Amino acid sequence: MKIRALATAISAAALALTVAGCAKDDTSTTTESGIELVKEGTLTICTHLPYEPFEFTEGGEVVGFDPDVLKIAADAEGLETEVLDVAWETITTGEALNTEKCDVGAGAMTINDERAAVMDFTDPYFTATQALMTKTGSGITSLEDLAGKKIAVQDGTTGADYVRENAPEDAEIISFEDSSLMQQAVRTGKTDAGVNDNGLLNYFVSQNPDVEVVTEFETGEEYGFSVKKDGNAELLQAINDGIASDEYDEVYEKWFGTAPAE
Repeated sequence: MKIRALATAISAAALALTVAGCAKDDTSTTTESGIELVKEGTLTICTHLPYEPFEFTEGGEVVGFDPDVLKIAADAEGLETEVLDVAWETITTGEALNTEKCDVGAGAMTINDERAAVMDFTDPYFTATQALMTKTGSGITSLEDLAGKKIAVQDGTTGADYVRENAPEDAEIISFEDSSLMQQAVRTGKTDAGVNDNGLLNYFVSQNPDVEVVTEFETGEEYGFSVKKDGNAELLQAINDGIASDEYDEVYEKWFGTAPAE
């Protein structure tokens, strides 16, 4: 879904995680079920923070829907989980997997042909659309209403692509390096509106009543987790088993308040 640049304002704890994930781990191993790991006994997950409610830091710990879904597979294999905060483009290009920073890439990542050419995707685990967020009561209800106005997007996201293709020609598109900066630009009035994934924006407005989602755009996007291209079919199957499990439904309801649609 997005090609996000590494945030310049990250916490010391997140930076420590990033540095820890930069070097190849010499303790790589293969489990009894054939899953190849970069670190013995641990499923190492690369993501880019924050992207609530999919992954974010709370109380010094990375939490969210994505880590919880991946924990289903980890628990079934008797593995711990570790989440590394890395530059988004290293995930979407397959670099983080190929250099063995991690076993799996995560981050509300839309499955597309370009990414599938450099990594293997799990079955889809979340269906998304793009959403338009404004200040509450702004009177803006569509992209067409943003002629001559400012629209916030996130660097390299499918939402940014959608806006560039569909916004009025005289709209000013302002790109931010992470989702929190993009959302705050709308909330503080720096921009008139913002476009990003509906799961992200709907969660944000539930916490901030001074902004609202006024419409969504059906783009047919589905999220997937990624593993090394042609390199870890056993891990791919373990994650797919987790996505298909009853535990997945429980995790979905925990973060989104309802059971997933059939």
